[in-house]
Amino acid sequence: MLAQQGILTKADGDCVAVERPDGSSAVLLVCEHASRALPERFGDLGLSVEALSSHIAWDPGALAVARGISAGLNATLVFQRFSRLIYDCNRPPESAGAMPETSEIYTIPGNQHLGEADRKARTEGLYIPFHDRIRALLKERAVRGQKTVIVTIHSFTPIYNGKPRAVELGILHDEDHWLADHMLDAAAEAPLYQTERNQPYGPEDGVTHTLKLHGLANGLHNVMIEVRNDLIQDDVGQGVMADYLTGLLQSSLEA
Repeated sequence: MLAQQGILTKADGDCVAVERPDGSSAVLLVCEHASRALPERFGDLGLSVEALSSHIAWDPGALAVARGISAGLNATLVFQRFSRLIYDCNRPPESAGAMPETSEIYTIPGNQHLGEADRKARTEGLYIPFHDRIRALLKERAVRGQKTVIVTIHSFTPIYNGKPRAVELGILHDEDHWLADHMLDAAAEAPLYQTERNQPYGPEDGVTHTLKLHGLANGLHNVMIEVRNDLIQDDVGQGVMADYLTGLLQSSLEA
């Protein structure tokens, strides 16, 4: 039934949101894991409120930080309005992580043994519209001669599988490291956070899908930013981080 009707109802609304579509900055911000909301047809996926509030469902604080950067730079922001538990838009359809059956310590009952029709419905309902909207924005920017660098915003948990993470800010890249290099140089000059390259994840973990799909494929500089989520739990932390990243990006683009 979901495959025939689509996974979103009228009450759900669109899966993708765009803020500052005419932003003047070269930066195009993307937040794939902005929300923990589930489309109404999926209920709670068999998960507890605790699980659905945790980092397995979304990147806590990432959207707030992205919005702060968007305001600081007057940059366009694109974000997914539904949880990565339904579809992780930073994974291609063939990836096991696109519709995960398990995440860290949690088994996800509503994602067990998905059939081809179910996977196709989720892909068509969330992944394709999300990335098509980014493609449309890139085309619009190219037509008006606006330069573009792609910056994706994520957050990560301070403890993963029982192990604490010392890194506070990760600057991630795939084959194109131009923007990452400049940001790391800028961070070294103003070391507010423990900042590392390709930590706590890297290309080998399959986290650079959006960068490859829209950045590398189009010859656009790109970078992925990972923020430890205990640093951005409230308005103050989110504001400080957004201001800091805005500064790193500004100095990097000027360079």
